[in-house]
Amino acid sequence: MKIFITGGAGFIGSHLTEALLNAGHEVVIADNFSTSTPANLDRVKGNPGLQVFELDIVEAPERVAELVKESDAVIHLAAAVGVEMVVKNPVHTITTNVHGTENVLAPAAKYGKRTIIASTSEVYGKSTNEKFSETDDLLIGSPFNSRWCYASSKLLDEFSLMAFHREAGLPGTVVRFFNTVGPRQTGRYGMVIPRFVAQALKNEPLTVYGDGEQSRCFCHVADVIRALMLLLDNKESIGNIYNIGSQELVSIRELALEIIKRTGSKSEIKAIPYEVAYAKGFEDMRRRYPDTSRIKALVNWQPEHTLADIIDDVAASLK
Repeated sequence: MKIFITGGAGFIGSHLTEALLNAGHEVVIADNFSTSTPANLDRVKGNPGLQVFELDIVEAPERVAELVKESDAVIHLAAAVGVEMVVKNPVHTITTNVHGTENVLAPAAKYGKRTIIASTSEVYGKSTNEKFSETDDLLIGSPFNSRWCYASSKLLDEFSLMAFHREAGLPGTVVRFFNTVGPRQTGRYGMVIPRFVAQALKNEPLTVYGDGEQSRCFCHVADVIRALMLLLDNKESIGNIYNIGSQELVSIRELALEIIKRTGSKSEIKAIPYEVAYAKGFEDMRRRYPDTSRIKALVNWQPEHTLADIIDDVAASLK
């Protein structure tokens, strides 16, 4: 198949590109390189099955439509990324996520292309459920707090795909990523593990935001790519939403201690209030734990990498 990936030079996109090429597919990438780098594609540079176009999917809808038409399937990963960027650039976040997705979904629906779009655990908002399930009601924070514009924009992306599926028969699927981590991810936009590991390798203080008791599950990018590959060819996944994440819950303070231990660092932990790290009135989810029973039942997927594996791989890549 010829597969069109938006954001294909990004952290997740570059790993997906490698996997698809290794599986014998052709890959066409559109990326504006605003938060990615061509170096992410060094391992597949010169591959005859790869085409890379530097373009912005928001600003070039006609070109996006052409690339969609010429492809057999579409995987839409391009988005504004990272909590820091979202808080500081809410207009850019909404424009990129909403209009960019519209520019992908409209031609995908018109030409009946198999489509997967990446969403996020952020759409669960301020939910206090023990586990987050795909059919849960969602509780998003106030529009006075720009922190929630990312969740709202990605949720609108989900509604858009579902609307195109119902009205135009778009063979689409939504995946909700829960803290995907691994080599090539940067801590530049607030991603916690590469930021902590980089600090630990320099014996600098690990900056924990808030009280550090907020808990997360981190999933290795290799496991995420395996899930996407399984869903791509699965017709039963069409018109559905799937959580993709690990079941290994850890508090951010525990995470910092584990990174210090595994890297042999002399770093200490430094607590920083949210209002200093981000903005006054910043709100965070205390817990994100995905119910992944739907994707396991469908394609027998579950993570194969542990948190220790993730930390070691990120540390090796940063060294």
